[in-house]
Amino acid sequence: MAVTEQVAKTRTRAIPSLRWWIGGILFASTVINYIDRQTLSILAPYLKQDFHWTNVDYANIAIAFRVAYSIGQTVCGPVSLLTSLANGFRSFALFRFLLGAGESANWPGASKAVSEWFPKRERGLATAFYDSGSSIGGAVAPFLILPIYFRWGWRVAFMIPGLLGFLWLIVWRRFYRRPEEHPLLGDGEREMILAETRELTTTRKTRFGELLKLPQTWGTIISKMFTDPVWFFVTDWFPIYLVAKGIAPKSGLIAVWIPFLATDLGNFFGGAASGFLIRRGWTVGAARKALVVFGGLGVTLLIPTIFTKDLYVITLLFAIATFSYASFSTIANVLPTDLFKSDSVATVSGFSGTGAGIGTIVAFELIGYFSDARQATATHAFDPIVIAAGLIPFVGMILVLLLVRNTRATEAGLVRRI
Repeated sequence: MAVTEQVAKTRTRAIPSLRWWIGGILFASTVINYIDRQTLSILAPYLKQDFHWTNVDYANIAIAFRVAYSIGQTVCGPVSLLTSLANGFRSFALFRFLLGAGESANWPGASKAVSEWFPKRERGLATAFYDSGSSIGGAVAPFLILPIYFRWGWRVAFMIPGLLGFLWLIVWRRFYRRPEEHPLLGDGEREMILAETRELTTTRKTRFGELLKLPQTWGTIISKMFTDPVWFFVTDWFPIYLVAKGIAPKSGLIAVWIPFLATDLGNFFGGAASGFLIRRGWTVGAARKALVVFGGLGVTLLIPTIFTKDLYVITLLFAIATFSYASFSTIANVLPTDLFKSDSVATVSGFSGTGAGIGTIVAFELIGYFSDARQATATHAFDPIVIAAGLIPFVGMILVLLLVRNTRATEAGLVRRI
């Protein structure tokens, strides 16, 4: 049946603003994704004692997730339950590897969906919506995981989040279609979406090797490679960092939660602010880069935390830094949809995810090594790590400004004008 005939038969069932319902499903996926992965970092101070892990041991378990996450191509939902079966270092590392493989498709798939369902003026906000699920999931996780851990133990704490993924999968399978095919999409919204997603057409798909020759591709990769390791330091190491500062895990719970809330606000600020600037007549490139500059400068506020042990000051500085990071991250996630054709969006987003994974793996190895080596310095064990975390996104900001621009590839139709 032709799409137009199908739409005519189902017009009375059209859902207004269906694209935002699609965005809501992507948001839910990210929330579950982050509750799943945060379980280990929340329980890390307790598991380190139970299993006698060093920081290097913990880093290697976390890296097992990142390796698979960097190279994973398909979703393997059932493996998220397997961590509950672990009984030592090797089994934890194995099951975190499998979890990384299962969750690796979330961001490339979400970027692809946003490029298909949202016009450019809304892509920043739509990206912020689904990406905010990472901070919401991270903020919710301590309140979900710790009560389960204290009542039923760590195995059940790993099992519950894994089950949530199955519920999400049922909804996704029943609800998601491309705009051209969705029977619940109204005529006006369909035409508005397709008018922009058809704006760049070519006679052939851009080849893998061609994409890697483009400065815009490398700007997109660097935007994630130089920022995500900082975020994963917060998500995976912040409880351990607070303990190193002399702050007990329970008293530091609010400090763990607030940076996630700040990140959520930063996601929406980045998306809404860039969309506002575009509506005011700024070019897409200028609007996106303004938020990149804001984020790159703001993350440097991590550095002053090395001078204090005050929980509230640390929390405030981390909150401002993660707010700024999230604004930068939203732009990093939306760049593939701004720059590339629909058939290349997921590929380039995957490149950037792999770059972020490689950067995070290197960072985690260094964090584990230096934090163990500097334990004698007590509350200053993480100082070099925090300084690097504040400076690397700033360097990334400069490189993105240099690489993401209109070039001859723009004129040749390989990338969109920005």
